[in-house]
Amino acid sequence: MRNALGPEDLSTLDRASEMGVMPGQRLNWSRDLINAIGIESRMSLMAQELVSNAHPVRIVVFNKSSETNWNVPWHQDRVIAVKERHELEGYKAWTQKGGIWHVEPPLDLLESMIFARVHLDDSDASNGCLQLGLGTHRLGRIAAADAQKVADRASIEDCTARRGDVLFVKALTLHRSSISQKSSNRRTLRIDYSARPLPTPLEWSLQQESPLGALSSNERRLESG
Repeated sequence: MRNALGPEDLSTLDRASEMGVMPGQRLNWSRDLINAIGIESRMSLMAQELVSNAHPVRIVVFNKSSETNWNVPWHQDRVIAVKERHELEGYKAWTQKGGIWHVEPPLDLLESMIFARVHLDDSDASNGCLQLGLGTHRLGRIAAADAQKVADRASIEDCTARRGDVLFVKALTLHRSSISQKSSNRRTLRIDYSARPLPTPLEWSLQQESPLGALSSNERRLESG
């Protein structure tokens, strides 16, 4: 969606996404994030046009720069962030990232999810833009060892974007990004969306928007890996 967000929302997200020289950081609700991507925002309306009742369940900001630069091979994102660990059938491969429990849920949940990439800076091949293996979300789980081979058979799209563009992607789509050849920032806000609650007693780590008065200065937690 080109030119999806205007200057006011982008300035708000700039403030919410301040992260110094960290390559990636998980965000929790803040006043700025509620204003820019909360239930009454343009971002929420766009997401719900694609998935009815979709709401954010994880928010991560990434920045490729001269200080933080990396290559990401072809892969699927198959884990979700949850509040606490509980052993349930179909939920496997538990791990902690930045103090947050992550788990691989059943395939049908992943198939129902989408993620958004909000471009806070221009992005193209020169600074490691996202590449998508089109149609690969229809193939179910793809083993890491097979990801390159499957991507080689797919149509590849370079997701070039300008500041303010928003890209929505099916959660299981194979994707990768290359090392940036530039020293300038390439910031991207990623928002995972789901319309489904988790089975009791599991809960999404990122809950529905918190009351503004309940927010504290300790609103961010790191996303490692």
